[in-house]
Amino acid sequence: MPIINSIVSWLMKKRLHQIELFMQYPVEVQHEWFVRLLDAAKNTEFGKRYGFASITSEAEFKARVPIQEYDEIKPYIDRLRKGESNILWPGEIRWFAKSSGTSGSKSKYIPVSQESMNDCHFKGGKDMLSLYCSAYPQTHLFDGKTLSLAGSHKEDETNIYARNGDLSAILLENLPSWAEFFRAPEASIALMSEWEEKMDKIAHAIMHENITCISGVPSWMNVLLKRTLELSGRKRLADLWPDMEVFFHGGVNFSPYREPYKAMFKPLDINFWEVYNASEGFFGIQDSLSRNDLLLMLDYGIYYEFLPLENLKDKSPALSLSEVKEGVNYALVISTSGGLWRYLIGDTIQFTSLSPHRFIITGRIRNYINVFGEELIMDNAEKALTIACERTSSVVSEYTVAPVYMDSDTKGTHEWLIEFEQAPDSISYFAEVLDNALKSFNSDYEAKRYKNMTLNIPQIISLPKGTFYEWMKKRGKLGGQNKVPRLYNDRRYADEILSLINKEHVF
Repeated sequence: MPIINSIVSWLMKKRLHQIELFMQYPVEVQHEWFVRLLDAAKNTEFGKRYGFASITSEAEFKARVPIQEYDEIKPYIDRLRKGESNILWPGEIRWFAKSSGTSGSKSKYIPVSQESMNDCHFKGGKDMLSLYCSAYPQTHLFDGKTLSLAGSHKEDETNIYARNGDLSAILLENLPSWAEFFRAPEASIALMSEWEEKMDKIAHAIMHENITCISGVPSWMNVLLKRTLELSGRKRLADLWPDMEVFFHGGVNFSPYREPYKAMFKPLDINFWEVYNASEGFFGIQDSLSRNDLLLMLDYGIYYEFLPLENLKDKSPALSLSEVKEGVNYALVISTSGGLWRYLIGDTIQFTSLSPHRFIITGRIRNYINVFGEELIMDNAEKALTIACERTSSVVSEYTVAPVYMDSDTKGTHEWLIEFEQAPDSISYFAEVLDNALKSFNSDYEAKRYKNMTLNIPQIISLPKGTFYEWMKKRGKLGGQNKVPRLYNDRRYADEILSLINKEHVF
């Protein structure tokens, strides 16, 4: 489709110029959005309560409006779901992205306004393509279709005029009709709610398409691709889709998945392109094939603040973009055109560059282990796991980590429940390499491991293949944006998972 490629390329060049502007003037662009957001919401109930109309500076905004987590704004959202309007954002909101953040049982309903859909989520999708094509000008992406793996949505329990579900399903439902020409499978299949039936129907629908791009959460996409190979009778994805070019991925750290995906697509040498999109907003996009960090997107109707982790308990003070430093872990705080005001989304990031503002995702404010003062965060765990896999020629498909508590006879440790795609020859050597890597990344962990005085070497439990899938299925968390929690500060998830492998009927 050379004509389509030419038209799309022309449109993308115009957008790239705008991106270059916010890269050059980040503080000014953020201030402009700060003013626009407050002006838009000044006559809402929330805006009147905190006097948005009289706020004249970012400092005054921070002084008046407290940083909030979901439970603190839930009463407002409950009213929106029942059909009330002009509460957090002007007008009525009909869509709510249902999210739990991890595979926990508690659901959050994030309001998705028309403005946040158009100016943030859809804009992010377009920019993902623009930045990729700019970095990879020889692309033939638009010669085929994109395989996108969406969730589902349903009528809201509290209001027949509202709907809730996975953000991916909400966006798919609201895409313009022409977008169907570029994607697969058709919406009626993509939006099915029963996950296992849906996987089979998608596999049958896509095996005869010319797929040049896939987009989705790596863990669930892996399930779909394997099922497609199985049903097609092919041994290699390259035989199904010889023009496959790129995997746009997000939702989880990609390090454990990179090698399995490379192997799955051999002999094709496909590109991997990361995005950071969540129910609350679209925040970052990779902008270079040679970098693994993300460009902070500053003109999406989001005003950003950054809370140093040492200030997390008091939720103050939070820093503006002009005040951040490289190499510091910050909890992300956002105010958005979806009506989230100074909302602590739970993710932590670290800036790798301030000109332009690029960052990496380092974890979740509650996805950590600190039972023994070791302060282990996801960034430490992911990096150490990557090294352990490289040194032992092993591949991890899924994992979670939990503490093992001290008792009168034993010291504490960390228990790593790992489902290997390719197991190491020696689990004990894998544990040794992992342990040494963790020490190199985390001085608190290293101190607790000194001469085994507080912590013993990590325990590695190799789980049968399919364990995590069965656990997620049992919890009703298959597909969508549901993710396996990587680190947890108690044993609730680890014990649930371990109980499965003792039941013979499961495997």
